[in-house]
Amino acid sequence: MGARGAPLPFVLRDMKLFPSGHATHPHWRTATELVLAQLRAQMQQPDYAHAPSLGLLYVTDLLAPDAPAILEHLRAALPDVTDWAGTVGIGIAALNAEYFDEPAMAIMLCELPGQYRVFSGLAPLPPVEPGAASAGRQHTALVHADPTTHDLPELVADLAARTATGYLFGGLSSGRAATCQFAWSDQPGLQGASEQASGVLAGGLSGVAFDERVRLVSRVTQGCHPISIERAITEAEDNLILTLDGEPALDVLLAELDVRLEEPQEAVDAVRATLVGLSSPGSDGLRRTGDLGPDVRVRHIIGLDPNRRAVAIADQAEPGMRMTFVRRDPQAARADLRRICAEIREELEPEEQSLEVASAMAAGEAEAAPNLARRMAGAIYVSCSGRGGPHFGAPGAELQIVRHALGDVPLVGFFAGGEIARHHLYGYTGVLTVFAADPPVGS
Repeated sequence: MGARGAPLPFVLRDMKLFPSGHATHPHWRTATELVLAQLRAQMQQPDYAHAPSLGLLYVTDLLAPDAPAILEHLRAALPDVTDWAGTVGIGIAALNAEYFDEPAMAIMLCELPGQYRVFSGLAPLPPVEPGAASAGRQHTALVHADPTTHDLPELVADLAARTATGYLFGGLSSGRAATCQFAWSDQPGLQGASEQASGVLAGGLSGVAFDERVRLVSRVTQGCHPISIERAITEAEDNLILTLDGEPALDVLLAELDVRLEEPQEAVDAVRATLVGLSSPGSDGLRRTGDLGPDVRVRHIIGLDPNRRAVAIADQAEPGMRMTFVRRDPQAARADLRRICAEIREELEPEEQSLEVASAMAAGEAEAAPNLARRMAGAIYVSCSGRGGPHFGAPGAELQIVRHALGDVPLVGFFAGGEIARHHLYGYTGVLTVFAADPPVGS
């Protein structure tokens, strides 16, 4: 901004939309051709990118056996797209649609203002060298991971350390059988031999790292609402929380839920509906607004120990951590998804707006969408496979909330077996990431 009282004029650096397409069909070749027709038609339109080089490909698990053939067909049909990344999900997301229990695919082609690098286990990201020039250095990364990979939390943390910001976004492949990942690049030295030559991988981590010129705005939605104050874990042993603020953890839980062990069925029902939100010391836990911070990891309560008055959770508990009891329900999930969409909108809206833009914003989300769309080229949404339509009340309802808030921004993604944001592994969350235009001139 200029001097107070004399703001610079609002000038938006528009960004071309990323071509995207999605389709379902029992035969992979027909589904692929349907998507290709959508992509080619969009690339002829003035508002869309004409020379994308990175393809993001997501397929449902019913197409997983055909993954090598699909990627080979796409590479031949789109020779100017030199790099591909993606994975398999038990469901996939596209714009305002979600596909479960049917053979389907979604593709988005990205034309980026900066550099990027496709990586995998055979072509890992190099460590960030202290003091190295920032140009071309990996800043953030989209990550796809095999859920059966050993020491996955440690690998995710190590990968985050190989980026300048420590920020990852993505998720774990999901499916009813073996899953796979797509990681292909025409760049020399990034493609392995033998089993990797097809660009279809099994195991480990893969994805795309972006430099600082690729502007990303990302948020995590937990879909939970706190039902207690935040407390400190004062004693813990492995996955057992022994005391909270010096009080026996089981006694604190029963008091919060207003149940007694002498009435076992009522107590069991209440505990099953309750989870814990964990945050490390000094991280962003329960906010003053009552929302969970982005560093909170929601975990299940897996048992009670009446003898030690302890609570067992599905994670390691350590003294000094902060903890909040939470509940997850459709109403909370919808409200929290709207919240992160609003935060993304707020970050992308210019500080100074023309009267026309301001009027559209004030008129409502639908009318504001065309103006917002000019500041977004595309979006990636990774949601838990346990969420989806049923948890939001109807098929496609989760994606419809995103579309209503952000407009017809090209979007692809998948329903994961676990979600990745920053250096954490999450469960039952959604990670929404937007490729954004440069900030407006004068902001």
